[in-house]
Amino acid sequence: MSDETNRITRLEEMLAHQAKTIEELSDQLAEQWKIVEQMRTKLDRLTERFLSLEEQSLEAPAITRPPHY
Repeated sequence: MSDETNRITRLEEMLAHQAKTIEELSDQLAEQWKIVEQMRTKLDRLTERFLSLEEQSLEAPAITRPPHY
């Protein structure tokens, strides 16, 4: 094989390897994005729950002395 053919073959191999790597990274990024979205949803639910509990605690009756004092 000529030097040009060897060079082209190496470039094609490198390109195939890079394309595979990009695809793997894209898949990993998509999976991590799903996890981020799940965590964001959970955080939103927890925030709503916390605010609801906080509002309920504000409406609690004042602490008074028991009647036997």
